[in-house]
Amino acid sequence: MPLTLPASDKARRVCEQLDRLQARFAEGLDELSRRHGAGETLQPAQWLRDGGIHGGGHRLEATGTALLNRASLNVSAIHYDDMPDKRLSSATALSCIVHPAHPLAPSMHMHVSWTAMRGGGGGWRLMADLNPAIPADADRSRFIEALRCGLDGASPGTLEEALAQGDRYFEIPPLSRHRGVAHAYLEQWSSGDEAADEALVARFTESVIDAYLAIVDGALQAAAPPTDDQIADQLHYHSVYLLQVLTLDRGTSSGLLIHDQNDVGIMGSLPNRVDRDLLDSWIPRLTPPQDELLTQIVEALPDDSPSVLTLAVRAALAQVVRAHYGRHPEALALQARGEVLPPTVANHATETAAI
Repeated sequence: MPLTLPASDKARRVCEQLDRLQARFAEGLDELSRRHGAGETLQPAQWLRDGGIHGGGHRLEATGTALLNRASLNVSAIHYDDMPDKRLSSATALSCIVHPAHPLAPSMHMHVSWTAMRGGGGGWRLMADLNPAIPADADRSRFIEALRCGLDGASPGTLEEALAQGDRYFEIPPLSRHRGVAHAYLEQWSSGDEAADEALVARFTESVIDAYLAIVDGALQAAAPPTDDQIADQLHYHSVYLLQVLTLDRGTSSGLLIHDQNDVGIMGSLPNRVDRDLLDSWIPRLTPPQDELLTQIVEALPDDSPSVLTLAVRAALAQVVRAHYGRHPEALALQARGEVLPPTVANHATETAAI
């Protein structure tokens, strides 16, 4: 059965908008591959929710190319049009994670989504963060300026709120650091003007995409082949990234707890290689029961140097995270959050089950 779209006109309109933005990003990455790589292009993949009855997603992805360590650009459209007892009516999202192969080119994460609740309400989630293994002040400034331009037209103070919430969400307390160098996060955002909000979301996403492509282009134009030290810095940082995603990221764990039909896609945010021994050394820094979670993550990684995250490894890591929060639901309170805490998992349950 093919993927079905939500019945809502707005949800369909948002999905079309996110499809265009996905294509814009993919075209830009493919152009960088022609200029700085071996010309490999992103490849399509699809996943279905309940066989497509409740939607699903389609992504463009690459692993281990000359340009990209790992990249995944995913558009998803989930809906419960035939299940009126669900709190959530529909959720439509564009989630993008890019890890370039060269250590001087920074990673980037961006998530834009719109949710509609059954009884009314909902809003936009906007996230964008620049994640370099080797930070450059000019790249950070350019990314923040892109966020500023993207949020032009929002109410005064919106950029400052987004940066503050991003810094809170992407903090990694056990390592006394943040995941990246610039983070923006708005949760359940709405001005009350639907048309203006859709235009701002498109402007925000385009601004982030274009700035990031320019940052990577600039880094690769000036880059010599990476040194051993730079490669080591990147492996260290990719291990930091995995730690944050699998032990702190609320979006990742929520996706895994809601269903098991896109585990490899959800784990697409992880880079291709990590340092197993380094992750193992961080276990004592985590408080219970997250130390147990990291122990099991390390055990699921190949005993190689570095550990390569094959599709089978990614699927195993998804099972580890899901099983952990099944045993320790109280640990969900230890995950990252902003000022607004979205009840994502509860929204996908029925009203009776959520009581």
